[in-house]
Amino acid sequence: MNHRPFVIGVTGNIACGKSLVMSYLAELGAKTIDADQVYHRLIEPNKPLWLAVRDRFGPAIIREDGDIDRAALGKIVFSDRQALADLDALTHPAIVAEIRSQIADSTAKVLAVDAVKLIESGLDRDCDSVWLVICDPEAAIDRLMERNGLSYGDAAARVNAQPDTAPKLARADVVIDNSGSREETRRHILSAWSAVQRDSSTQEDCS
Repeated sequence: MNHRPFVIGVTGNIACGKSLVMSYLAELGAKTIDADQVYHRLIEPNKPLWLAVRDRFGPAIIREDGDIDRAALGKIVFSDRQALADLDALTHPAIVAEIRSQIADSTAKVLAVDAVKLIESGLDRDCDSVWLVICDPEAAIDRLMERNGLSYGDAAARVNAQPDTAPKLARADVVIDNSGSREETRRHILSAWSAVQRDSSTQEDCS
């Protein structure tokens, strides 16, 4: 009989702390899939998705080494909602298909998937529990400035381009507010993880 892992979908807007949550989940024993890393592999030079993105946004987003200049692409899509929608329409199907393949091939007991557009892409339907990470917008801007070396204006543009959190709140099974200390976030994760352990054991018993 095929084993299917218990799948946690971790989502939330940019710079809210999904990576922190994923690091704690990895420490607790979950295997992890990062949708952004999947995207990086899919847009390696001359792969089908790379070609599609180049054709839509032009050669100006291609660096001399052939890689997509994500900063240049970001400036385009985070200042133009239609451009962002076009990029999502190109990338989401390929990313979702690859993640679904990895879920199907996994032998892990618990698998956590980190995806900003988990719900918008429909990948939430593959998850047994959806965790939404939220934080104060100004905290997200500060983190982006520090992490990516962005100006306040560029960081704010990226945060403001994120979709409304309300539909995600309606879909989430667990909401983790990462506005406070790391220890507060960790306590919330440990509580949610205890429920996962119970649910995944029940799933195994029924399989």
